[in-house]
Amino acid sequence: MNRVDVVYSAILKKGKVLMVKNRKYDNWTLPGGSVEKGETLEQAAQREAWEETGLTVRIGRLLTVNEAFRQQENNHVLFFTFMAEVVEGEVEVLDKGGILEAEWKDLSFANEAMPYYEGGFSEMLETSITYTFQGIQA
Repeated sequence: MNRVDVVYSAILKKGKVLMVKNRKYDNWTLPGGSVEKGETLEQAAQREAWEETGLTVRIGRLLTVNEAFRQQENNHVLFFTFMAEVVEGEVEVLDKGGILEAEWKDLSFANEAMPYYEGGFSEMLETSITYTFQGIQA
């Protein structure tokens, strides 16, 4: 199986979370996607949030790490979900090939749409785990 790292950004505003509808899987998720070669998790989360929502974000604390084997795609996937805050921009889907729409959704919708967060999406927002990029080492 191929190892794939995926990052997500939880962007909140007035009790709602920004979610995107993915064309490939026809589902609602947080903005995010695969980490590209040479990117840190934080850089990937910022890039993916911008591509999918048109927003420049500041990445905050790491909320959770999930793991899955996607046998159909032959992938071993690690999913990293970060808090993020909007620095600038207006919601606009830039990656129209991958994202159908982006909308602010109620937390109850997020809980139902993303059941893979243990205890629910709302509860996950209360957690935090350490993430540190240790730089480039020789």
